[in-house]
Amino acid sequence: MLKDGSLDEGEWEIMKTHPQIGYDMLRSIPFLKDVLPIVLYHHERYDGSGYPTGLNGKNIPSLARIFSIADAFDAMTYGRRYGNTYTLKEAIQELKKCSGTQFDPEIVDIFIRYLNSLN
Repeated sequence: MLKDGSLDEGEWEIMKTHPQIGYDMLRSIPFLKDVLPIVLYHHERYDGSGYPTGLNGKNIPSLARIFSIADAFDAMTYGRRYGNTYTLKEAIQELKKCSGTQFDPEIVDIFIRYLNSLN
């Protein structure tokens, strides 16, 4: 997470293990059982090309589909060491661009309407 520049293939494979690691760390804590699907599936993609299991569409738990959009928006607008910081307009455009592939299009529409209501 602190590396300047892009991850290499081996580093990316390690990074992709974090949903399972998080799930394994939390699964024995009884009061967190309801959030385990969010932890495990928040990097699944609506088109099925995500990880760790390649779930697609409505097979991805709804809270994980919501969280993936919020997490991506946070990464785009608040910046992460490995990426650029987007303006609100740019972030909305990126969400629209990824709607139907990375993100659930219905949830993207709701999220964008919410963002627009804040102005």
